[in-house]
Amino acid sequence: MERYYSYSRFLKETFGEKVYKISIDGGFTCPNRDGTLSEGGCIFCSEGGSGDYAESSRLSVSGQIARGKGQSSKKYSGGRYIAYFQAFTNTYGPVDRLRALYEEAIAPEEIAAIAIGTRPDCLPAPVLDLLEEINRIKPVFLEMGLQTCHDSTAAFLNRGYRTEVFTQAAEACAARGIRTTAHLILGLPGESPEMLAETIRYVNALPVGGVKLSMLHILKNTRLADIYAQEPFPLFTPESYISCVISCIEMLRPDIVIERMTGDGPRDLLIAPTWSLHKRNVLNSIHQEMKRRDSFQGKQWQVHPAAGSMITEK
Repeated sequence: MERYYSYSRFLKETFGEKVYKISIDGGFTCPNRDGTLSEGGCIFCSEGGSGDYAESSRLSVSGQIARGKGQSSKKYSGGRYIAYFQAFTNTYGPVDRLRALYEEAIAPEEIAAIAIGTRPDCLPAPVLDLLEEINRIKPVFLEMGLQTCHDSTAAFLNRGYRTEVFTQAAEACAARGIRTTAHLILGLPGESPEMLAETIRYVNALPVGGVKLSMLHILKNTRLADIYAQEPFPLFTPESYISCVISCIEMLRPDIVIERMTGDGPRDLLIAPTWSLHKRNVLNSIHQEMKRRDSFQGKQWQVHPAAGSMITEK
């Protein structure tokens, strides 16, 4: 029995086979770093802009894909890939430059789709037009950082946009047939279990196709690390994280693909929680505990018609 809608199942349903992601660094920055919104970025974001596992931006997109294929050959015997623009904000730039990068990425026959990590406030109409155009050639999977639906927490994180912006972006993408994934961080300082439940209900009410769940990581050379050093706050234990993830899965709408249930910060940057480095153990424990509880995605799901617009803190 599969107890949740896994990413591997989604890929097999979509492409008929397993597909491997190749992380690409397109040489982007972020409006939350370059001074447009802020110069510090989100307080949890690493120096690599969440693209610490991507190939080097000194290589062309084609070169990065070739290197990624070579490295994946040790554990992946298939022949199809997703080109994943991961580092920083990958829709933040002139449309002509975006077009050149995206078209180079989807050109190889073995590239089945393109995944693009971005911010919901970096999707102006011309960029959406381009994504819609690319999506007619090969599937576009757009990933947007939400982290939380609560504007008070988002202000602490220096996220740089209000939650209503995410709502508008998700709806605009859905209207154009572009699939979106919401990134959520569990265990944010000051957030209660009910606040996290409100974030899950908020996501349930949106036209999103997937979620990525991760615990809060404390990484070196971030403002969050400075805050944690000065005044440590509680972090998940393995047991409390497993319980939290299962609660989220039970509340999630059954058709939403769970693309990630944990995270593993770069070993050389991770301050805490260090147990998260053992990703396989964490995933196995989640699966075992779900079986023990007879837990499954949507077990506690309820339709909340107004949830998509209810979180607009003033």
